[in-house]
Formats: sequence, structure tokens, C-alpha cells
Amino acid sequence: MIRLTLALILLAGAASAKTQTAILAGGCFWCVESNFESVPGVKDVVSGYTGGSSKNPTYDDHDGHYEAVQITYDDSKISYAQIIEKFLHSTDVVDAGGQFCDRGDAYRSAIFVSNSAEKRIATDEIAKAQAALGQAIVTPVLAAKTFWPAEAYHQDYYKSTDLVLTRRGPKEKRNAYKFYRESCGRDARVKELWGNSATFVH
Repeated sequence: MIRLTLALILLAGAASAKTQTAILAGGCFWCVESNFESVPGVKDVVSGYTGGSSKNPTYDDHDGHYEAVQITYDDSKISYAQIIEKFLHSTDVVDAGGQFCDRGDAYRSAIFVSNSAEKRIATDEIAKAQAALGQAIVTPVLAAKTFWPAEAYHQDYYKSTDLVLTRRGPKEKRNAYKFYRESCGRDARVKELWGNSATFVH
């Protein structure tokens, strides 16, 4: 009887845990992907494109789309609000023209919401972050559109051992990524903007 009761409790707990998704744009999708894959409760992060009207966008042709990530998470371990909070504190929320060294529409920050509950949470988190920062946050909350996964070579770029050609010669992708992130000034700017409340600062 005790074993049966324990099994029913475990099954009930598994049933109550829901897998959800969040779609966020925060500049280079390699960086946002690497950030959130380290978060407990996050099951998967996929780099891709969204927000535009064209179908099947590619890295060479994604005009009108944002570089974004789709985060799959267990909402019994991390909430949507916590994901949005971490996201806001890891981006330059006062920059409407791109993120860090990446400029242009494709690199703008945005939160894409699928329903009214997500919209309310995202708006509330922006208000909290704005009050803490003391500056106007320009990151918009937008209605979700189709999310198109990026090419395979973009997925998990930051931890790949494949060789790529860089300005400093051939490097493993993970080392090329580290060089890119540092030279782009992402972490330095996030720390400058958010101070001790900055997230994912390396």
C-alpha cells in the first residue's frame, strides 16, 4: 500500500509538471542560447529566427526577422517570470538599435509572447526591471510569430569542437565563440548596466 501511494504521488507530480516554451531575442542567438542552457529547469534552447513575414529564413536571408531563441523549460523548476527576469538582466535593454557590437534590426532585443498571461508577466517584469534600473527599457513585448530553427551549424555553436576560420586563424568553434563574445563587449556592457544584478556575466 505504501509503495502504491508513493507511486501515485510521483505520477501526480510528473503530471503536474508542464513543459513550456519562451521565445526571446537578445542579439546574437549563440550568446542567448549559451546563457540559458546553463539554467536549471531549462530542457532545451534552439537558435532561430522569428518576427518576420518571410518563410524558411536562413542566416544569409532573414530580412525582417530577429535572431532569437526558443527555450523549452519545466515550469515546476523555473517560472516564465524568472526566465524573463534573467533575460532582461543579461541584455542591453536601453539599446533599440541592436545589441552590443551587433547592429541592425535582426539584433534588436524583444520578448515574444503567445498569450495574455505571458504578456502580463513580461510587462510586469519589464516594469520591475525599469524601476530597478532607473532608465526607460526599450525592449518590446511582441505577439509571437512562427519560430524558424536556424541551420544546424548554429546550434550549440559555443561548445562545438569543429574548426572555423577567424581573423586569428583556425580555431575551435567554442574558442572562436569565446573570442567573439569578449571582443563584442557583451558581458562588460551587461555588468556596466546592471551591476550586481547582471546575469550570465562570464
